[in-house]
Amino acid sequence: MNTPLAGKVALVTGASRGVGRGIAHELGLAGATVYVTGRSSGDRTTENRPETIESTAELVTSSGGKGIAIACDHGDDAQVAALFAKLPDLDLLVNNVWGGYENYDHTTFSDPFWNQPLERFDRMFRTGPRAHFVAARLAVPRMIARRRGLVVNIAAGDHGRFLGNVPYDLVKSMCSRMAFGMATNLRPHNVAAVGVLPGFTRTERVTDAFSGNPPPITETPRYTGRVVAALAADANIMQHSGRVQATAAWAKVYGIRDIDGRSHEPFVLPPEYPAPADRF
Repeated sequence: MNTPLAGKVALVTGASRGVGRGIAHELGLAGATVYVTGRSSGDRTTENRPETIESTAELVTSSGGKGIAIACDHGDDAQVAALFAKLPDLDLLVNNVWGGYENYDHTTFSDPFWNQPLERFDRMFRTGPRAHFVAARLAVPRMIARRRGLVVNIAAGDHGRFLGNVPYDLVKSMCSRMAFGMATNLRPHNVAAVGVLPGFTRTERVTDAFSGNPPPITETPRYTGRVVAALAADANIMQHSGRVQATAAWAKVYGIRDIDGRSHEPFVLPPEYPAPADRF
């Protein structure tokens, strides 16, 4: 078995399901020790979903790595500080946690910003860019001391097109921009930061929404996982530090295909989502 990440230690935040679970799975297949975090632990899960961090950790271990589950609410600074006090030095931090879809209401999601509830913005910000920032500032000092490491921010977007909801557009843009900014600060220390933008992904939630038959164009969560594993194994990762691009674009860099053998094109939003040139 090819295990390019044997001996490497990773943290994947928000890994009970979805893209985070797919990333953890592929890191396990590559031989890494993977700490998986989230709030869905034991019989205490979010949104009545069955997935847990323990099941993800078991998947990592059964795949050839070592999975370790630690319950953590990444919107609670004290819990995050306690988490990092338990962790060894990390080779890889994957900022994936996202609770912005909780209490999702598709009937109001695209309402104009003045009708958007502040609670929606607060939740998205707390469980998105702020959570990414807090985890990164705790992880990178030890990476800097060792002069190696990688931070991956999972975000969303399509060449700056408006994502249909001002709070959502703002926080996802922040996650992408943060990867670029962190890379600038980290470059003198030989630590890398990149952004990965999954396309339309066949998560558990999406699969359920399509009654078990999501559209063929969807990517699997493991597609992004394979990209993250390749980034983590790249001995020349500093040449990519600061880049933010779609999972499919990264996949072309590394010659990666999805688990069903397909090679996807980068996700493109339909024309009704205005591009920056339409706004400035």
